Amino acid sequence: MSRSPPSLQEHRLNPIDRRTFLHAAAASGALTSAAPSLANPASSDVTFALMGANSRGSQLAKRFLKFPGVRFAYVCDPDERALAKGLKTIADNDGGRPRGVKDFRTALDDPHVDALICAAPNHWHAAATVAACAAGKHVYVEKPCTHTAWEGQVMQDAAERSGRVVQVGTQRRSSPMYQEVMQKAREGVIGEVLYAKSWYLRDRPPIKLQAADGPPAGLDYRLWQGPAPDRNYQAGLLPYNWHWFWHWGNGEIGNNGVHMIDLCRWVLGMDLPERVSCDASQLRPGDQRQTPDSTVAVYDQGGKRIVWEGLSWSSPHQTAGGVGMEFRGTQGTLIVGDNGYEVYNAGRELVERQQRGGVGDDEHCINFLSAVRSGAAVNAPLDEGCRSALFCHLANIAYRTGGVLATDPQSGRINDNPAAMRLWDREYQPGWAPQELG
Repeated sequence: MSRSPPSLQEHRLNPIDRRTFLHAAAASGALTSAAPSLANPASSDVTFALMGANSRGSQLAKRFLKFPGVRFAYVCDPDERALAKGLKTIADNDGGRPRGVKDFRTALDDPHVDALICAAPNHWHAAATVAACAAGKHVYVEKPCTHTAWEGQVMQDAAERSGRVVQVGTQRRSSPMYQEVMQKAREGVIGEVLYAKSWYLRDRPPIKLQAADGPPAGLDYRLWQGPAPDRNYQAGLLPYNWHWFWHWGNGEIGNNGVHMIDLCRWVLGMDLPERVSCDASQLRPGDQRQTPDSTVAVYDQGGKRIVWEGLSWSSPHQTAGGVGMEFRGTQGTLIVGDNGYEVYNAGRELVERQQRGGVGDDEHCINFLSAVRSGAAVNAPLDEGCRSALFCHLANIAYRTGGVLATDPQSGRINDNPAAMRLWDREYQPGWAPQELG
């Protein structure tokens, strides 16, 4: 976790028109050059296995299939309903007829598979990445790339041993608009940037789980739990509400806040914090979630501050469409959301407005394909993803222990707080810990 982050320039795309970029990339060596890292080095085709076929997994499969030379050999999901959804998505998008299996390890045993897309729940991300790297597969792993702080180093060690490409699903790092914003901030358009505030506002319904006699037919619940120790099945947990329970998820800060925190870190150049606080509450009556629905997390390091605010029962139209960031510098302010950005000088005068956006989904897929085929640098490398995930874990630990955390800005570890450090790791189901799969 102490390696220096890649520079902005190293990962920056030219801020060209998105359509022009996609056509140019599809026609260039970024999408067609072969590399010995492929299972079939004589071909530029990349053969995927998809793990986690419900909402995000099927979305990613559809995205990747927009580009030449992509095929899916497997769809893996312990829930037959999600499995059917993923298979249909791929068939409907000319992706062929992949094999549907419940256990992703079947796909890892196939030497024809080049890469794993892990869109399974958070508690699976580390174990699946470690296992895939050990099997010689490249990995696209969704955010947050870790479920606990401890998992980050295990994942990075596995990736380094294997030499495989690992891209984290913080796709805004590949958005030309966001890269342009980051470059402007780094070039001093608002002076030295000392403060970043970000927010995610979303009106989510209350969570209500119900006791059940057992999981529904077609769901291998033990396999779905995987690395997580057994818990009784409750109706309503799947397909999405696991996010709001510590055993499987990380709350809204890990679900969506990680995107904004990742970009704030990028602009401020903040590797890891030295102080973390989190003022959070569960406010909505009748909601069974464990994670807070109202959160303000604050990170300090070297005279700079990052703030993230999350509210899970709010109109998404209140502030910049519900998702945004505000950067304060010594000479002005930069406000950015998914639909564009504005630059103000120190006199609060608007000096630039760009009304074009895009979160970088397509560009992120292209970047991963280019890295697999030709060894290009990924825009969202694993070490950066682990740092941004650690920011989320530290805020959750501060909330759960009710205190301000003093942390080591080199390692991220919590100083002089045994109670907080007990949440650094978790218990694993025997035989399923990440290090046991690698």
